[in-house]
Amino acid sequence: MKLRSTLLCASLGLAAVAGAHADTLAKVAQSGQITMAYRESSVPFSYLDKGKPVGMAVDISNAVVEAVKKATGKSDLKVNWQAVTSQNRIPLLMNGTVDLECGSTTNNTTRAKDVDFAINHFYTGTRLLVKKSAGIKDYADLKGKTVAVTAGTTNLQVLRKANAEHKWELEMVTPKDHADAFLLVQNDRAAAFGMDDILLFGLISNSRSPADYEVVGQALQVEPYACMVRKDDPKFKALVDGVIGHLMKSGQFTQLYDKWFMQPIPPVNAALGLPMSAQLKQNLSDLSDKAAF
Repeated sequence: MKLRSTLLCASLGLAAVAGAHADTLAKVAQSGQITMAYRESSVPFSYLDKGKPVGMAVDISNAVVEAVKKATGKSDLKVNWQAVTSQNRIPLLMNGTVDLECGSTTNNTTRAKDVDFAINHFYTGTRLLVKKSAGIKDYADLKGKTVAVTAGTTNLQVLRKANAEHKWELEMVTPKDHADAFLLVQNDRAAAFGMDDILLFGLISNSRSPADYEVVGQALQVEPYACMVRKDDPKFKALVDGVIGHLMKSGQFTQLYDKWFMQPIPPVNAALGLPMSAQLKQNLSDLSDKAAF
């Protein structure tokens, strides 16, 4: 009972803090600075290259920064970058540590209770990264084996549900970020890494030996990625949606997609070679922020 009371108080406290920062544009105008979240290994959306955040989602974030400068009249706005993980990205947004999280975050109804989502900018599904030498082609081949799944992700929920339904008997470990999960496969401490297929392709393409790995299995579900803003902040959500909508309508988003998905990208200058999906092409005109589930 005491633990439940403590958790409730913590939840209410976080909600109160989130409310205090609900007007992001006013917060930024008053402080003269904005803090953007980035991921360290969500290739090609948001990751580090030579210590600097890069990726398609980082380019979108920078476009938002320019719009914020105009909206606040702060041409000299200080821009801070804060690394986040799957586990802390929502709390850090809610408590005002970061002002925008734009990376590889799934837009779903559970998260929408705590944050709001901008227009969806990608669609993906859970699959498996494995060593080619392992001979694993589908989930059933992993019976009794260890599978890495990044903590705090929807993929963990999806795989746990499918594991129970299909009786695959997977042993799951939950490292804190994607690079750590991939390392477990590289070191044979896990037989597979279950994650959004695009992130798996990105990790493989930037690895030292891409030919040693492959992505297998059917996608367990299709999920949209979208940038997160604080709950009940319609002015800032409208600004972010306006930026993404303009990129999509003007053709600039298609150019960004080509840059990060079809052309060679750092740090190893390998191209993912992944054409735009039918769902994403449709959303260039629909501009939907519809959640997955």
